[in-house]
Amino acid sequence: MQSFGFRRLGDAPRATPFWTQANALLIKNLTYQKRNLRRNISLISFPIILCSLLAAIQTFVDKNLDNPDLNCGCACVDKNGDGKCEKVCGIEYSSSTQAPNCPNPSPPRWAPILQMPAPDFRAVRTDFFPYTDLPNESCRESASCPVTMLFTGKNRSLGNILAGNMVPSSLFWNSSDAMNAASLNVLGSEKKPTTNGYLDSAFFSSLPLYYILRQCVKSPTVSIPVSLFSLTNAQKVACVQGLQLWRNSSSQVNDEIYRGYINGNPEGKINEILSGFDFLNSDRNNFNVTILYNSSYKASAGSPNFRLRVPRLVNLVSNGYLKFMLGAGTEMPFQFVKEMPKHETKTQIDFSSNLGALFFTWVILQPFPVILTSLVSEKQQKLRIMMKMHGLGDGPYWMISYAYFLTVYAVYMFCFVMFGSVIGLDFFTMNDYGIQLVFYLLFINVLVSVAFLMAGMFSDVKTAEVSAYIGVFGTGLLGGFLFQFFIEDPSFPHGWLILMELYPGFMLYRGLYEFAFFSVTGKIIGTSGMQWGDLTDSTNGMGEILIIMLFEWIVVLLIAYYIDQVLSSGKHPLFFLQRHDKKTTSNNLVLERQRSKVVVQIDKHDVREEREKVERLLNERHPGHGVICDHLKKVYPGRDGNPEKFAVKGLSLAIDRGECFGMLGPNGAGKTSFISMMIGLTKPTAGTAFVEGLDIRTEMNAVYESMGVCPQHDLLWDNLTGREHLLFYGRLKSLKGSALIQAVEESLKEVNLFKGGVADKQAGMYSGGMKRRLSVAISLIGDPKVVYMDEPSTGLDPASRKTLWNAVKRGKQDRAIILTTHSMEEAEVLCDRIGIFVDGCLQCVGHPKELKARYGGVYVFTMTTSAVHEGYVEDMVKQLAPGSNKIYHLSGTQKFELPKHEVRIADVFLAVEKAKSRFAVLAWGLSDTTLEDVFIKVAKGAKTSHMLS
Repeated sequence: MQSFGFRRLGDAPRATPFWTQANALLIKNLTYQKRNLRRNISLISFPIILCSLLAAIQTFVDKNLDNPDLNCGCACVDKNGDGKCEKVCGIEYSSSTQAPNCPNPSPPRWAPILQMPAPDFRAVRTDFFPYTDLPNESCRESASCPVTMLFTGKNRSLGNILAGNMVPSSLFWNSSDAMNAASLNVLGSEKKPTTNGYLDSAFFSSLPLYYILRQCVKSPTVSIPVSLFSLTNAQKVACVQGLQLWRNSSSQVNDEIYRGYINGNPEGKINEILSGFDFLNSDRNNFNVTILYNSSYKASAGSPNFRLRVPRLVNLVSNGYLKFMLGAGTEMPFQFVKEMPKHETKTQIDFSSNLGALFFTWVILQPFPVILTSLVSEKQQKLRIMMKMHGLGDGPYWMISYAYFLTVYAVYMFCFVMFGSVIGLDFFTMNDYGIQLVFYLLFINVLVSVAFLMAGMFSDVKTAEVSAYIGVFGTGLLGGFLFQFFIEDPSFPHGWLILMELYPGFMLYRGLYEFAFFSVTGKIIGTSGMQWGDLTDSTNGMGEILIIMLFEWIVVLLIAYYIDQVLSSGKHPLFFLQRHDKKTTSNNLVLERQRSKVVVQIDKHDVREEREKVERLLNERHPGHGVICDHLKKVYPGRDGNPEKFAVKGLSLAIDRGECFGMLGPNGAGKTSFISMMIGLTKPTAGTAFVEGLDIRTEMNAVYESMGVCPQHDLLWDNLTGREHLLFYGRLKSLKGSALIQAVEESLKEVNLFKGGVADKQAGMYSGGMKRRLSVAISLIGDPKVVYMDEPSTGLDPASRKTLWNAVKRGKQDRAIILTTHSMEEAEVLCDRIGIFVDGCLQCVGHPKELKARYGGVYVFTMTTSAVHEGYVEDMVKQLAPGSNKIYHLSGTQKFELPKHEVRIADVFLAVEKAKSRFAVLAWGLSDTTLEDVFIKVAKGAKTSHMLS
C-alpha cells in the first residue's frame, strides 16, 4: 500500500500571503469601527465627561476653600492703648481649622520625647519570646511593666557601660521651668505622632507622659503646664522603668523587635520593644552604632524624622558615649524640637488626586468589558471560525486583532490623559509624562492580553460582560478598602504585596496610588510630582509595578495564545512538542483502514464501487478529484452511562471537480458530523480525507486556503454591508484591485443582491432570504476549489430559490460542491450525484435518475372510494399486478405499489374506467417514483436492517 499523504502535482492550492490576510482583516475591522462611530464617540466621551465633572467639583471645592473662616484668624487689638484697635492676624487668634494656614515665623518649642509602647503592649516573657530576662506577664495587670531596650555589639563590657549611661537613675526637675526640665529627662509617650508640626499632641493628650529611670522606687508624679494659643493643659508625667537587656547579635535584636509587632508572631499579639542598639566595633577611638526602632509609627509618608521621635534615641546613645569618654558630668542637652518657620498658606485640596486611585481605576478599566465582549461575540456567533474556514490564519488574526484593540484602548487613554491635563488636574500635570506613558502603555498591553485570555474561557457574551463589569467595580472597591491598607502598612510582608500586585486590577491601583500620592505631596510642599529619579526610592512601588507589568504582559499573552490554539483550534495540549512524521501518519492510516474494514460491512454494489474507486485513486495518486474520503470515522465518547455514539462509520467517497454531490439523510444520520470534520470543526476519530490533495488531519490550515463554506445558519456582521462582506472574504482569497471589484460585482449579481442599493445596506437589515443568498455568494467568491453548502435555500421564496440554484449551477464549474439538503427538488435540480446517509453509513450513491430507476421500479396507484368498495379496489389491483403491495389505507383512500414489469399503463386506465361504471370513484391517480420515495424507502430499509442486526 502506498502513502496516502499525497499532494496534487503542479496544481497545489496557493496559500494567501500572511500580509494579505492581515490587510483584509484590518480593512474589515476599520470598516466595522466606522460603522460603530456612535459607540466609539460614547466610549471616548466617557473619560472626558468624568474629567470635566472632576474639574467642576475641584472648582467648587476651591471656591469654598476661599472662605475667610478657613484663612488665618484675625482680631482687633489695641496696640497703643489709645482705644483704637488694629486688625492683627496670627496663630494666637486662630481656631484649630485656621491655624495650619497662618504664618509661623517662630514655631513653639517642644521637649523631645520617645515613642513608647502602651502599658498593655510592653514586652514580657511569652512562648514566642522565650528570653528569661524579660519580665513576667503578670506586670500587665498592675500596669508596672518596664519598657525594654536591647543592646548588642562586639564588646559586651563596653556595651553595658554605654547602656548604663543612657538612662538616668533619678529625676531632674525644675517646676519653674518645666518644659526645659522635661528636655533634661528621658520622656516618652504612647500617643502616636500627627502631621501638625506646630503641635505635639503628646502634650495635649489624655494619655500620660512617662519619664524613664533605671528604677521607679517612690518616684514622684510631676506635672508639665502647657499653654499654646487657646489651648492649655497640665500634662501628668509618671515614672516607668527602663529595662536594658543584652543580646548576642544584631539579628536577634532585629528579630525580637519585629516579632513584637502584631503581624510578626504566630499568636498575633503585640509585645513591643522600645528600641535596639548595635554598638558594632565601637571603642575609645571609634563610635559606630545602629539604632533599631518600630518604624510603623510613621504618621504619613514623607513626614520629617522628628515626627518618628527618633532624634531622642540618637541623643541618648550619643550622651552615653560622651559620658564614657569624658566622665559622668558630661551632658549634651537636647532642649527642644520644632518645625521650620513657614509663610501663610491657603487650604488646598486636590480632589482629583485624593480621589484618584479609586476613581481612575474604574475609568481606566472601562474599555476592558468592551474588548472582552467583542472577542467573545466573535466566538459565540462563530464569526472567528467562519473567517478561519475561508483562509484566515491564526497569526494574522492575532496580530491584527491585538493591534486593533490596543489602538482603541490607546486612543481612549490618550484622550483621558490629555483632556485631564488640559483642564489642569494635578493628577496628570504634576507627574512626569514619560512615566505615565510607560505605565499606561504597559498596562493596556497587559489588559488586552488578559481580555484574549479570558475570551477563551467564555462562550456566552452576557456572562462575559457581567463578569467583566463585576471585576471592574470589584477591583476598585477592593483596591480602595483593602489593598490600599496593605500598601500603607509597613509591617505587611512585601512578598505578599507583590503577589497581590500580580492581579492586573491591583497592579493598576498601586500605580495610580503612587501617582496620586506624589501629586498630593508635591502640591503640599511645592515640588513636582513623580520623576524618574523617584523610582529608585524603596518606598515608591512604581518601579516594581513597571517590571511586573512587563513580565506579566509577555506571560499572559503566551498563555492566551496557547489556550486559543488548544480550545479554538482543537490542537493537542502538547502541540508545541509534537513533530509531524508523514511516514508514521501513513502507517497509522493503513492500520485504521484495516480496522474499519472489520467494523463496516459493505454489501451494496454502488457503495462498494465507490469504495473501490477511492482505493484506486489513492493507490494511483490521482490528482483529478477535489475531495477523497478514506474510511472516515467519527465516534463520540459515551457520557453519563450512555454508550459511544458512532456518528460516521467508515465513509469512503470521491467527489470530482465540477461535480455537485448531494448528501441526503434523516436527522441524526451523521451529515453534520461529516461536514464538521471536512471543514475542520472536529477531528476524525479514524480515517482521513484529502481536499485538493491535502490531508484534513495534518494540513487543515492549507485546506482552508481552497475552501468555501455556506453554513446552515448565516454567520454575518450586522454592521457590515453585503458588499463589505464580499470584499473582506475576497481579499482573504488573494483578490486585489479591479479583480476584486469585478468578482464582488459579479457575485452580487449572481445572487440578486445588486439592484436597488441592497448591496450597500447593512446585513442586519437583510431579510432571511437575502442573508442566505449573501452566505452562498461568500462561499463561492475567490474561486475556492471545494465548497460546502449546508441547506443553502432554507427560508427562500420560490423565485429567490430559483435564482440561487442558478448561481450554484454556474458556480460548480471546476470546483467540487458538497451540499446537504432536505429538499428533494433541490437535490434533483443541483446535484450530479446523491448519497443517502443513514445511521452513519452511506446506503446508496448515484445520479438522481439512476437512483430512481434502481429503487423505484414501481408505479404508485392511488384511489379514493366509499368504504364499502375498498375490497373491489383491492381485487382490481391484484388482477392488474399480482405482485402489488398496499402501502397506505385510510377512510376509503388506498395507495398501492405496482411493479412496472407486471403492468401496462393502458390496462390501468381501462380498469379505472370499468370501476367508474360500477361505483363512484372519488379520486384516483398513477405516478412514477419520486426521489422522495427513494429516500424514504432507503431510510426505512436501512433502519430495519439495523434493528434486525
